[in-house]
Amino acid sequence: MEDRLCLECGEKINGRVDKKFCTDQCRNTYNNRSNQSVNTYVRNVNQKLRKNRRILDGMNPNGKSKTTKEKLLAKGFDFQFFTNTYQTKDGRIYYYCYDNGYLELDNDWYALVKKLDWMD
Repeated sequence: MEDRLCLECGEKINGRVDKKFCTDQCRNTYNNRSNQSVNTYVRNVNQKLRKNRRILDGMNPNGKSKTTKEKLLAKGFDFQFFTNTYQTKDGRIYYYCYDNGYLELDNDWYALVKKLDWMD
C-alpha cells in the first residue's frame, strides 16, 4: 500500500483511507488558501456596498432629500455597486444600497430615500 501524504504539508497520513490532511490545522490552512481569492473579492464588494450605504445615510438624515452627482462622487460613492433595484409603474428605477436608495433626476440631481418598512 502506498503512503498517503497530507495535501498541505506533505507529511504521512495515518487513519481513514479517504483522509487528505494530517491535522485540522493543515485542512484549515489548505481550504483558507484555496478560497482566498473568492473571499477577497466578496470582501471588497461588501466594503464598497457598506461605503455607499454610509454615504447615502449621511446625506439623507430625514429620509428624503436631494443631492447632486458631483457631491456623491466627491464623497467616494460608486454607482456600480448597489444591492437591489425597484422600478415604479411609470418606469423610473430606484437603486438601493440595503435600506438607502437613490433615483436619478434631471441635470445630474438625485433624490435620496430610505426604505423604512424593511427595518423589521
